[in-house]
Amino acid sequence: MKAFFALIVLAGMAITMPGCNTPAYSTRERHQMWARTWRFEWEQAQDDIDSALLLRPPSRLTIWHVR
Repeated sequence: MKAFFALIVLAGMAITMPGCNTPAYSTRERHQMWARTWRFEWEQAQDDIDSALLLRPPSRLTIWHVR
């Protein structure tokens, strides 16, 4: 009976606790940060591919607008 009660309490806590919530940012802001990071990573991958295939002159600069 004690184990069952403990299971019920733990299940209730698992459902109601916020977990890894980041109260500093809203859901929309977090998604925007993720999208910006993914876009930046993709642009850098494109730079690497273009460099490997010699599609652009060699340079250390990127053609992408980086903020």
